[in-house]
Amino acid sequence: MSEAHEELLAANEAFYRAFARRDFEAMAAIWSEDDEIACVHPGWDLLAGYRDVIESWRAILSGPGSPNVRCHGPQVFLFGDVGCVVCHEVMPEGVLVATNLFRLEGTAWRLIHHHSGPLAGTEPPHRDLEPSSGTLH
Repeated sequence: MSEAHEELLAANEAFYRAFARRDFEAMAAIWSEDDEIACVHPGWDLLAGYRDVIESWRAILSGPGSPNVRCHGPQVFLFGDVGCVVCHEVMPEGVLVATNLFRLEGTAWRLIHHHSGPLAGTEPPHRDLEPSSGTLH
């Protein structure tokens, strides 16, 4: 695995760690501050622009119904200064599939797009995706 792959996986892990800990400051630090970012939460419409995306995370992470999410099986795809991580988001309620796009800004990978949604069918693609105690990895 290349150094870029490892750095991109580390950035993705930081995203899910911030999510699991409901750490808004850490979540905001992961996102690019560029206004050309976007996010689609499950069941939501497109959020575009830094302010709308970041405020959605503030609401999610501070809300009483903030989901307990664990990343499973991340796969990395690199396209120069843009990287994509596709993974499963495992929750007690079920499994989602997510795509996280990152852009290399200076020496750090910053999130520029997150899209998460339900899988078709009722069976997870892998039997080992059962929710754990809520810890990340």
